[in-house]
Amino acid sequence: MTERENWDFFLSLPEVDRSKVSHTQVKDLQLLQPLFEFSGACAGCGETAYVKLLTQLFGDRLYIANATGCSSIYGGNLPTTPETIGNELTASLVNATQKTEEEIEQQRERVEQLRKKLAGVDSSDARNLLSVADSLVRKSVWILGGDGWAYDIGYGGLDHVLGSGKNINILVLDTGVYSNTGGQASKATPRGAVAKFAASGKSVSRKDLAMEAVSFGSVYVAQVALGSNDSQVVKAFQEAEAYEGPSIIIAYSSCIAHGYDLIHGLEQQKMAVQSGFWPLMRYNPSLRKEGKNPFQLDSRAPSVALKEYAYREARYTMLTRSNPDKAAELLKDAQDDVERQWRVYSARAAMPGRGETPAANFDEKELAATAARGEK
Repeated sequence: MTERENWDFFLSLPEVDRSKVSHTQVKDLQLLQPLFEFSGACAGCGETAYVKLLTQLFGDRLYIANATGCSSIYGGNLPTTPETIGNELTASLVNATQKTEEEIEQQRERVEQLRKKLAGVDSSDARNLLSVADSLVRKSVWILGGDGWAYDIGYGGLDHVLGSGKNINILVLDTGVYSNTGGQASKATPRGAVAKFAASGKSVSRKDLAMEAVSFGSVYVAQVALGSNDSQVVKAFQEAEAYEGPSIIIAYSSCIAHGYDLIHGLEQQKMAVQSGFWPLMRYNPSLRKEGKNPFQLDSRAPSVALKEYAYREARYTMLTRSNPDKAAELLKDAQDDVERQWRVYSARAAMPGRGETPAANFDEKELAATAARGEK
């Protein structure tokens, strides 16, 4: 009875005005109305926090295309649904700038004035304009899916979208396995982890989807972990949405298939980053126009051994019991993977941007001449 009263009181609280809070501060963002509530996900699921944040940041402008997997199941567990609705959409002027929340709110106010004027006009043109007003609002288009889709069965389509140049955002909820169908190994499964179809431990390293996306040069890319740096997650979401082109965010997501009590999910995410297994990074092509290095490394060098992170999870420790020699061999190789990846990431982040050093502003004719001399 007490909790029912608390719940009724909670529902009676008014929603916070989106224009009155900061959209860059984590503490303020939690005051925004989430449009994703009461999902059917597993208790402690690491994916749903990102989806909730997505709906809080972009509200009723959000359009989602969801790949089949966990995110589609808990996102539409009929006859109920965790998706709710926000306030009524208003439109914006066709040529208005709509890059920030403040600008979008301003345009909505302007278009409301237009609606009032159109309401008093009895013509087919006025009625037609009213009927399409909502489509004039700058839409935030997102594709959601797990690593089974993004790394494996849907990678061809993902690659096509990344290379399209279209203003589409992608959120990959990376659990390292096909979570929805029972925990089969995917190309995101880390070396040494046990999964279905990898009962003796994954023998090869996981695909580096972030660097594959970076190779386009025109795609915004971020690798994030909510349990390690929530501010970086928010920044990545906002930068991806603001970027006029394809963007992809790869989000470390805890899963029951990892084999530990998910009450420690956020702590384990932090350990993943501290061990270097999951380096936090952002690649923003817009910085190149400012003469800066687009590649930004948001986490520090590994401070704990990979073993300290991995052996907190049953997907790694079960191999130490069934085949300890194989487990030790794979752990050594996995540690090498982490160190190699860190060298690549840190070297990329240390590269000067064009204009940041005199050497960066090279003479193209002299460069060609030097290359020709080298060939001789």
